[in-house]
Amino acid sequence: MDQSLEDSSSKEEISRVLEVLEALKQASHELQTHASPIRGESNSPAIKALLELETESDAILSKDPHLSTLSRHLANLKSLVDTLEKSHGLRSFLTRRVSTHSISRVANSIESEIQAWIDRESVEKLSKALKFSSENEEELVGLLEQLEKRLSEGFDRELQGLVLKSKMFSNLERILCDSSCSQRLREQCAFVIAALIKFNKDVFAGQVLMGPMVHALLSMASWKSLKVLCSLIKSIKSPLVDEIESNGEIPKIISFLDYKDLQMRVLAMDVILEIGYFGRKEAIDAMIKEGLIKKLVELQRSELGGDLIDIGRFDEKENNNNNRENEGKKENRESRQKRFLESHPFASCVARFAVQLEVGEGLRQRERRAFKQEILERVKEVSASDAEAATIVAEVLWGSSP
Repeated sequence: MDQSLEDSSSKEEISRVLEVLEALKQASHELQTHASPIRGESNSPAIKALLELETESDAILSKDPHLSTLSRHLANLKSLVDTLEKSHGLRSFLTRRVSTHSISRVANSIESEIQAWIDRESVEKLSKALKFSSENEEELVGLLEQLEKRLSEGFDRELQGLVLKSKMFSNLERILCDSSCSQRLREQCAFVIAALIKFNKDVFAGQVLMGPMVHALLSMASWKSLKVLCSLIKSIKSPLVDEIESNGEIPKIISFLDYKDLQMRVLAMDVILEIGYFGRKEAIDAMIKEGLIKKLVELQRSELGGDLIDIGRFDEKENNNNNRENEGKKENRESRQKRFLESHPFASCVARFAVQLEVGEGLRQRERRAFKQEILERVKEVSASDAEAATIVAEVLWGSSP
């Protein structure tokens, strides 16, 4: 009972500190954004807020050794503002300019120190929660969402150090691969892993390639897991496609095109297009042998299919004397095509796949030519009519570069 009360008190204390720090961070950010390098408005709302918080937060900050640097920055800010307020007249112009620049620099340091403290607390709290993932799923998912958002803000060396030191990646992977955990939790772990790869591919991509993560994502068979897989392929490129192919996962991916759920089929199509762009000969071979072209022709034939060839050739034969008018027409065509694809996600999907092979990174030139011919032959074999085959063949030939 005593331990429980102590933990509750500790949480409340951290919550109070966090509330003060968030207010300080916001005021610091506003000061950097709105600081005037000439006038040096020492009476600005941001400076007032910082100085008021500096007075109120002194007792709170003094209790945490990690916040001692922040306390010094706040004291330095107060001193700079005092200097600024005492400088008057033209002779003090340079002094005011230097002081204002220094205030902006100190505000940046304050914001950085606060973010470092928040990151440290967040990573520590999340690491503990990951170890006891079955106890409070709602809280854990919330913490994972917070980290995903923080990672999306861009690279930060200190944050990376905290993540590596906590060995968080292995815990995320453990939960992702644990079928006894809820799908919601597993998917959120997958989103954080994808965010880590975008955050710093060089550090974290190797762990994806060495682990069972791809198999776990495909086993979940949800549109969110496919979205993560698509993101991972874009980030890691050919090495991940090689891993997918060598582990025999291509048939599973192709099978998602048969799902009743539209979102699953659309995300499966996205994954296939990414594999087409980054995949080497073995991966493309595996997809075609699995009957991909037949499935794509069937999807293109469906109500959600159609073709883009006419939209792409829109007013191609008109005289183009007015460049500004032509540019407007081009934008209009692109806009129409985008809207058409939103309502017909499988339109021209055979040609779109062929183009990915043509412009992608995984194939040699002679392999591109050979696959193009194979796609054309298979289209003729599986088309329901000569007219359908002619349309798709024309799209493949027109859509790919010579």
